[in-house]
Amino acid sequence: MKVLNIHTRIIQQPRSEIGKLLDTLASDDDRMLATHKWPRMRLDKGLQIGSKGGHAMIKYWVADYQPGHSIRFQFTMAGFQGFHEFRLNGLGTQKTELRHVIEMQTTGLATLKWALAIRWLHDAFIEDAFDRVENQFIASPRTMEWNLWVRFLRWTFGRRKQQHQTAR
Repeated sequence: MKVLNIHTRIIQQPRSEIGKLLDTLASDDDRMLATHKWPRMRLDKGLQIGSKGGHAMIKYWVADYQPGHSIRFQFTMAGFQGFHEFRLNGLGTQKTELRHVIEMQTTGLATLKWALAIRWLHDAFIEDAFDRVENQFIASPRTMEWNLWVRFLRWTFGRRKQQHQTAR
């Protein structure tokens, strides 16, 4: 299945300010992702080309990195051929488009995983990340409400994780 998943948010800040947050990805001081709600991104060599890692069950490597501007990750999971990336587009001196794109082809069981679970969790994950970024610059914080399916999936995977840890 061909997948093109795009999220954008306009933030009233110069690209240089948002770029500082982008450059903290996968660090102990990650100011880009909503690590208080979701699994942290981990990269074996930090934020540099060739570094391998992922978050939760999603695995990838850093295919391209332009500090303060963009980062592209190439998927390494069976059935997922393609990439996801964050890109910052300056829209003047005080406005930046924060963009996340997944472009990939899924095959076999990966298509079912994407359609039933990963897509829904991914969409909530990215919107929470965008809220995290924007909230660092505004007085009244934004918080996205997860839909019922996302809450169910998180509950299901949370219970599965607890059962796995108890069985050890």
